[in-house]
Amino acid sequence: MRKISLIIVLAASSLGANGICAAGRDITEPRFTFKHADGTTESVSIISDFIPKKIQHPVAKTDKNIDPKLLKAATIAQERANAHSRSQCWRYVKQALVAAGVVSSYPKSEYAKQAGQELVNNYGFKQLPVRDPFKAPVGAVLVYGASRAAGHVEIRTKEGFVSDFKSRVPSPRPLLGIYTKS
Repeated sequence: MRKISLIIVLAASSLGANGICAAGRDITEPRFTFKHADGTTESVSIISDFIPKKIQHPVAKTDKNIDPKLLKAATIAQERANAHSRSQCWRYVKQALVAAGVVSSYPKSEYAKQAGQELVNNYGFKQLPVRDPFKAPVGAVLVYGASRAAGHVEIRTKEGFVSDFKSRVPSPRPLLGIYTKS
């Protein structure tokens, strides 16, 4: 293992009155200088003002053609959601849909990845042609697949996504479909 010896040089102490360092370079910002084990010296500027760009996700839009009960289901799900997953996403979404009156009876499918088919076949939902979860309208039910797991289901809210927990970003699983009801 090679050892690196470090030498920290403050720019202010190495600058002359005109801002020129001993090596003849114009250095107006502070620099960090270090020496490699092989004897070569390298100098880099010190970044003192770093403001990271926050990732901005669009706020969901409300579609006037969607059943208003889906908006109520999104609110109910958000109120009942936990801070972290309890691996009961489909159960929480089912309960929110029933409590809001979106579905007439408790859905019977066991796995979350089966939710879309059951909602279409038994409850009058339609699959939207949208493939981007961020473009799903508020109240839409998003169904995700998984090869060897139960999948995931969540409802789009104005600020993010909710199932048994709240999230500002959608699930990383493959999206099977986005479903709404008129």
